[in-house]
Amino acid sequence: MTGVRAALLFLLIAGGGAIAMLTGGMADSAFGYALSLLALTALAWRGLSLLANAPVAGRGARLADLAVPVIFGLWIVFLWQAITIGYGVPQVLLPSPGLILARLATSGDVLLDDFRQTFLKAVLAGYVMGCGSGFLVAVIADRVPFLRRGLLPLGNLASALPIVGVAPIMVMWFGFDWPSKAAVVVIMTFFPMLVNTVAGLAAAGAQERELLRTYAATNGQALLALRLPAAMPFVFNALKINSTLALIGAIVAEFFGTPIVGMGFRISTEVGRMNLDMVWAEIVVAAVAGSAFYGLVALAERRITFWHPSYRQRH
Repeated sequence: MTGVRAALLFLLIAGGGAIAMLTGGMADSAFGYALSLLALTALAWRGLSLLANAPVAGRGARLADLAVPVIFGLWIVFLWQAITIGYGVPQVLLPSPGLILARLATSGDVLLDDFRQTFLKAVLAGYVMGCGSGFLVAVIADRVPFLRRGLLPLGNLASALPIVGVAPIMVMWFGFDWPSKAAVVVIMTFFPMLVNTVAGLAAAGAQERELLRTYAATNGQALLALRLPAAMPFVFNALKINSTLALIGAIVAEFFGTPIVGMGFRISTEVGRMNLDMVWAEIVVAAVAGSAFYGLVALAERRITFWHPSYRQRH
C-alpha cells in the first residue's frame, strides 16, 4: 500500500495547490502563475503514475481503474479553468468551465428540450432502424453470395459519403422535423452493421462447422447455435461504433434545416450570436449522452459475450 499512500499524498498536495490557485492565493505574475501550474501538474502526474501502477488487487484495483481517469479528467478541467481565468482568455474564444457550468444550471429547460429532440427522437429512432435493418440484411446476404458481394462494396462507398451532402437531401425528402435526421442516422449506421455482421458470421471456426454437419444440423440450427454467437463480438463492435456515429450524424443534419429546437440547431444559432458558453453547454450534454450510450452498449456486450477471451478473468 506504500505506492497508494504516496500517490494520495502527491494528489492531495496537487489538489490543495489547485484550490489555492483558483481562489487567487498563488503567484501574482504571469511567469509565476505558469510555474505554479507546471509544478502542480508535475505533482498530479506523479500521483497518477503511482496510482496507476500501484500493486493492488480485487476491489482496490477496480477503484484505482476508476479513480485514475476521473482524477485525470478533473485535472484537465482545472487546467482549463486556471488558464482561461488566469490569462484572461476572451469568452468568445474559449469560455471557462465555470461559465459553462453556470449556463448548464440556468438553461436546463432549453438543453433538455434539445436533448429530447435530437437524442430521444432522431438518434434512437435512426439507431434502432439502421442497426436492425443492417443486421437483418447481413443475415440474408450471408445466405445469398451475389447479394453479399454486391452489398459490401456499396458499404465501403457509403462510408465515404459526406454527411453535409446527404443531410440536405434527407431534409428535402422527409421534412424539417426529426424524421429527416433519423434518416441520416439510418444511412450512417446501416453499412457498419452490415459489414461487421457479415464478417462475424464468417468468423466461426471450420472445425465447429464440421461438427455441426456431422450432427446433421440445419442451416438455421447452425446459425443460432454457432454462427450468431461467434458474430456477437463483431455485432457489438458495430453497435459501439454506431452509438457515436448516430449522435454526430443527427447533430450535423440539424444544421441544414430543423424546427427551432435541437442540439445542432442550438449550436449553429448560438455560434452566430457569439454565445460560446451555450455552445459548449450543448457540447457537454452531447458528450455525456454519447458516452452514456456507448457505456450501456459496452455493458450489454460484457453481459452477453462474457465467454469471449477478452473478458476472461485470470485468477
